[in-house]
Amino acid sequence: MGRSSRKTEILHAASKIVSEEGIFNLTLEAVAKQAGISKGGLLYHFPSKEALVKGMVEHLAANYQEKIRENAEADPVKKGRWTRSFLDVTFNQSYENKDMNAGLMAAKAVNSDLLHPIREAYSNWQHEIENDGLDPVQATIIRLAIDGIWLSELFDIYQIETTKKDEVYRTLKALTEE
Repeated sequence: MGRSSRKTEILHAASKIVSEEGIFNLTLEAVAKQAGISKGGLLYHFPSKEALVKGMVEHLAANYQEKIRENAEADPVKKGRWTRSFLDVTFNQSYENKDMNAGLMAAKAVNSDLLHPIREAYSNWQHEIENDGLDPVQATIIRLAIDGIWLSELFDIYQIETTKKDEVYRTLKALTEE
């Protein structure tokens, strides 16, 4: 097994612990056990809890950035394409392992500076969305609505029912096509 896939397995194991057991149960010992490796094997890839959480955030941010960029570049309609891509990826193509989002909560708890990769990604997305050919304020409102649904699901505050979520998605998408 390659080094990068082992690292991804470790990140998935850490995310599962945070998602299912809570941030305070995220220990190097627990992650090693969940990943089925020795603590020494874990420390080879991530020498500290902070390095592990940093890896979680970087992995998630890189995955989202790649998907959003690819979708935007594949959209034949230039006007609104970054906003549509942000919408589509967040609603339909978010990270396959939903637990990986838990890395953001872990980063906030461990050291909020570890959120830098996702903050940087958002800064780039906001720039693209505001320069997308749509009204910049309306495009920002669309992004904030997308974030609101994502964050309410991430924090398990409110799970919008599927039919309503589909209606919201279609309405937001239509706003990017005007």
